[in-house]
Amino acid sequence: MPTGLTQDAGWEIGVSRTIRRPLTVVWDFVAGPEGAALWLGLDGSLPTEKGAPYRTADGIEGEIRSYRPGDRVRLTHGTSTVQVAVTPGSSEDRTVLRFHQERLASAEEREERRTHWKNVMDRIEAELT
Repeated sequence: MPTGLTQDAGWEIGVSRTIRRPLTVVWDFVAGPEGAALWLGLDGSLPTEKGAPYRTADGIEGEIRSYRPGDRVRLTHGTSTVQVAVTPGSSEDRTVLRFHQERLASAEEREERRTHWKNVMDRIEAELT
């Protein structure tokens, strides 16, 4: 089976990076309006209740599947599913930020999303440092 192809979730991609900021700072940014605008394209706050709908500035609709403050948010994004998670790094001033997207249609879409999430990571890191 090719890299990134799963038996039950189609194509998937995961991107992670350690950011030199405390976990609460990273979480507050990605879950807040500025961060949600950057990684999701929201114009406003990220909903926090399971089942809550949202719509991005470019018209993609989805709903919150789970929201665990200070840990992760999982949501549908069109026909795919995205999860954003933060975990402690090797010291208190480091946080591992992860984006995972599954149910992608093809290897080409997987590569497009890899590039997208790497660019998002660059922008988040620039905002936080």
